[in-house]
Amino acid sequence: MLGSAKGKAGRTRRQLAPRAGFFIFLAFGLSACSLPEKIVSLVDVEKEKIKEVEFFPGGVAADEPLAAKVGRDLIMAGGTAADAAAGVYFALSVTLPSSASLGGGGSCVVWDYWSGKVEAIDFLSRPPAAPSATATRPSAVPGNVRGFASIHSKYGRLRWGQVVAPAEAMARFGIRVSRAFSVDLKSVEAALLPDRETRRIFAGKDGKGLVGEGDQLIQTDLADTLGAIRQFGPDGFYRGEPAAKLAGAFIAAGGTLSEDDLAGYRSQWRQTIEVPYGPLTLHFAPPPAAAGALEAQMWSMLTDGGAYKSATPKQRNHRFAEVSLRAFADRGRWLGDDGSSAVPPASLVSKERTTALMQSYSPKTHLPAASLNPAPVKRLENPAATSFVVIDGAGSAVACALTQNNLFGTGRVAPGTGVIPAALPGRAGRGPASLGPAIAVDHQYKDFYFAIAASGGVAAPTAIVGVMAKALIEKRKLADAIAAKRLHHGGEPDLLFYEQGFDKNAINDLSRRRHALAATKILGKVNAASCTSGLPFQPQTCSLESDPRGYGLSIVAEP
Repeated sequence: MLGSAKGKAGRTRRQLAPRAGFFIFLAFGLSACSLPEKIVSLVDVEKEKIKEVEFFPGGVAADEPLAAKVGRDLIMAGGTAADAAAGVYFALSVTLPSSASLGGGGSCVVWDYWSGKVEAIDFLSRPPAAPSATATRPSAVPGNVRGFASIHSKYGRLRWGQVVAPAEAMARFGIRVSRAFSVDLKSVEAALLPDRETRRIFAGKDGKGLVGEGDQLIQTDLADTLGAIRQFGPDGFYRGEPAAKLAGAFIAAGGTLSEDDLAGYRSQWRQTIEVPYGPLTLHFAPPPAAAGALEAQMWSMLTDGGAYKSATPKQRNHRFAEVSLRAFADRGRWLGDDGSSAVPPASLVSKERTTALMQSYSPKTHLPAASLNPAPVKRLENPAATSFVVIDGAGSAVACALTQNNLFGTGRVAPGTGVIPAALPGRAGRGPASLGPAIAVDHQYKDFYFAIAASGGVAAPTAIVGVMAKALIEKRKLADAIAAKRLHHGGEPDLLFYEQGFDKNAINDLSRRRHALAATKILGKVNAASCTSGLPFQPQTCSLESDPRGYGLSIVAEP
């Protein structure tokens, strides 16, 4: 049975009072009358009775509904957030290969309740050791399989085969194409049709166009590739006969890949960029998922001295725009073409640096971008990506952003594998610059509070910070925070973009403050999870949301 992610989550059951919580029941399996004295002291003795506390078993918010349901099922099977995240990813490789093929890469931030640790993991697709000058579709070394195998190995509970099998079954026996995938197919149909292998797999019933929403899609070759991964783990992709087959297929598709590239690929666990906010610590993905550093810097400037919290709504809009402008301007000093940072990531949010960036800030008027030091620089950014977040009942969470570096990567399928290679990063804005998942926790009590990830290119980091500001500072409900109209200033050009339907009085106020304004349809797509009083001890305050700007799904498991 499905639960709603928009209202109170899950069913009620007899449990301990908040802060003793359902967690003691799950951990020890004890009744209240048999609890040791030290544990009983945690119970709400003031009312001298056991309170009814709602149980939140966990849930998923993702850009593609079928993949979200796979994650929900794995949580219901007793899986952790790490198990569900791996399952969601492999399902996405079948249901949304335009952004999440086995040939791509990404970045996640992982909060593990049991160890009390937050870590980031980088498994971005990387250039091959010896790119071919004759490659017609330059490709990257895949990272997704290795990355999610690392997450599952470190924090998972279910068997590896259990998290891969649902994706293999969907590929082998077929799925109904979702609206999310059909929109991607339609947008680049003319570019995909000329490739024979791509056309063979994704052709519609009439043979003239590609499959559309509701059509059945069977991917037998991809099922075989997933079957090898299920049976042999990541070695069923990165080593031996499977690796030789994949490398040859990439070359046949016009790309570059060797067995050594695959065997030598490693995902990398990294320290997050930490920004304190009251009792919470906000953890952002570090470069080369470069948007995380930009988000951390924006948050630091936005909240400095409580300025955003104490401001009026119109003042908040102006401050957000100016902070966004300055963060993007500063990015030109530290961001490399490969997403790396020229300075230690933690220094980007130092008080000294953010104070210097805000020194020119005026609360009354916009300062022209060209007058800043440094002035913003123009940078191309490919918007093709997807994101998801997962939380489990213990309070562990995973937030991920994935990319093929271009919609459908190289635009071809590697023959006999079902894998779409990611485009070579670093060209035409292709790369990880727009990826930046984040998680907020209270380390003192080991409570989870917030997880968020986004896609949408240059607008993804401002979408994340905007939603976090509305949810964590303005205390709006998560659904309202995500649905609210957004602002974005990327520095170059010196334009403040706003979503169509933004409050007219607010737009007029920004114009009076000398902002040059431009309307646009969508500024990023967000998936988020929020527990306003903390999980696991206040589960009734939890919700998940997928952005209404897209075609995803937020879904909560039943106990």
